[in-house]
Amino acid sequence: MTVSVFDLFSVGIGPSSSHTVGPMRAAARFAAELKRLGVIEGVGAVRVDVYGSLAATGAGHGTLPAILLGLEGFRPETIDPADKDRRLAEMRDEGTIRLAGLTEIPLAEGDMNLQPRTVLPYHPNAMTLTATSTAGSDVLSETYFSIGGGFVVTESDPMQESMSTAGAWSFGSAQRLLELTTRHRLPISAVMLAHECETRTADEVRARLLHIRDVMVACQQRGITRTGYLPGGLRVRRRAHTWYEDLNQEDPERDPAHAEDWVNLVALAVNEENASGGRIVTAPTNGAAGIIPAVLHYALQYTAAGRDDPDDATIRFLLTAGAIGSLYKERASISGAEVGCQGEVGSAASMAAGGLVEILGGTPEQAENAAEIAMEHSLGLTCDPIGGLVQIPCIERNAISAGKAINAARMALRGDGTHRVSLDQVIETMRATGKDMSSKYKETSAGGLAVNVTVNFVEC
Repeated sequence: MTVSVFDLFSVGIGPSSSHTVGPMRAAARFAAELKRLGVIEGVGAVRVDVYGSLAATGAGHGTLPAILLGLEGFRPETIDPADKDRRLAEMRDEGTIRLAGLTEIPLAEGDMNLQPRTVLPYHPNAMTLTATSTAGSDVLSETYFSIGGGFVVTESDPMQESMSTAGAWSFGSAQRLLELTTRHRLPISAVMLAHECETRTADEVRARLLHIRDVMVACQQRGITRTGYLPGGLRVRRRAHTWYEDLNQEDPERDPAHAEDWVNLVALAVNEENASGGRIVTAPTNGAAGIIPAVLHYALQYTAAGRDDPDDATIRFLLTAGAIGSLYKERASISGAEVGCQGEVGSAASMAAGGLVEILGGTPEQAENAAEIAMEHSLGLTCDPIGGLVQIPCIERNAISAGKAINAARMALRGDGTHRVSLDQVIETMRATGKDMSSKYKETSAGGLAVNVTVNFVEC
């Protein structure tokens, strides 16, 4: 079974794929179901129960306003950030929402029931929505799980939104992926393209991948133009704009000696934009959204293949990264609430490392080796956001991990692809490590930096 590259790279809004994008999608699905059943006009209220990690860091991750917007029918892939802010201000003033854009009911963030100590069995990110009629009887109730990267499943059907598909070109392990590349004498990107072309045309695949790149670039461009402070009580100053001005002065000709500085800048700009709730590409999560764009920037600016044909390099890079990301989604997790930050930043670094190897002319075996190296040295990485915000250590962690991905790619290219620890083994190790990790290190802001760095507030 293989997850589509377009499910791993999806357009949304910040600051979190699992805590913002997922809840908005879940709430929009709930509203759409009420509309489909033809009962929406008789709804008098909606009860919102939020559990586990969603409740623990929901305020800092924008979970509650995302639910309100979703109930109105807004979706993360199409909502305009300016419209989002305007509509949320109106909701706060009025204390009501327009369910599916049709029926006005009383509901505000303060009406939601937060239960951070209650973790439902299937996943730590859970929410239950219950619609009642004007007479007080239940109309519809559903429990949703936001399982990472914006993916959502329901309690009644945990496989309902499975994006995995099987076919002649599908693979559920790195071993199977390498077998396909060997049998057909193709790079990883070509195998992934063949898989995508089982459900859409090659031209559509290429066009959509280039659109994803364009959204990534637009995000980093917005990030380098904005100044001031990020939202929330930490008062984190935006740095990307100043860094950009300084680098332009120091490196007008884009000397490779400054490549690492530009990679850091791209990661910083993207994640500052994410932290402010801007438009973002989930890659494979929002918390790790700066790594793929930063390493792709390196591939396009500092490699011969990237400079010669940036569109082709972009497509091959994203397809290879997506193939590796599918393995993490299928065999382990990309959810910080489930396995810690190793599942987000670690997965993104692994994906980026493999993609870069292909652009640098490496073999599929070397790409698999690079992906393994990047994750092997991300094992055990905790998710402990200070103040419940996707800012510290998340923003700098993306820049550091982008550098780690580049280093892993270059290390793998020094070998012949033969190595002792396989990608499948390191993915299994990541899954087991996440299972053993204390819940206080899994996006709850109950441990690590979140409790050892004193703040006078917690947006949880």
